[in-house]
Amino acid sequence: MHAIIEFIPLLLFFAIFKLADIYWATALLMATTFIQVTYSYLKMGKVPSRQWLFLALAVILGSLTLVFHDEQFVKLKATFIYAGLAIALIVSRYFFAKNLVQKALESVLKNAFDTHQTIAVPQSIWEGLNLVWIAITAGVAGLNLYIAYNFSLDLWVNFKVFGLMAITFVSIFASILVLYKYLPDDEVKPNK
Repeated sequence: MHAIIEFIPLLLFFAIFKLADIYWATALLMATTFIQVTYSYLKMGKVPSRQWLFLALAVILGSLTLVFHDEQFVKLKATFIYAGLAIALIVSRYFFAKNLVQKALESVLKNAFDTHQTIAVPQSIWEGLNLVWIAITAGVAGLNLYIAYNFSLDLWVNFKVFGLMAITFVSIFASILVLYKYLPDDEVKPNK
């Protein structure tokens, strides 16, 4: 449910873009991202770092888009986010010896399969998944730039909303499939 809530600003951005224009959609993206941060704070008492990042980028790039009446700024948001994720994965792994992909996917699996047991996955698998996610996030950052500056605004908005969402879900699903065989046998039934 929480993952769906995170996509609400993006879906509203798409709807307002189709009904009005990129500038109204950008203003709404800024407002809904602020509401999302406020909701997280009221619900959990804290705001995840990624939401602060999304808000900062939405406000900075959105404001530049609105002030200069130039959609080029808002087109950079996805590239900054995905490039930032790639850099964070590299820095955390190779400078701080932390595998953020492992941490995130262990949490997803424990919640999805309601297990409190440690999931015994070989470290080589975690390292491989970390490298795959570095490649995915860096690739998406570059792909966003390519589409933003070589295709129409309409096509870019469709890619931003549906393409990026599809790439993210397929990548998460593929990662979970790789890890599925390492789940404890008595904990294989997903939550309902």
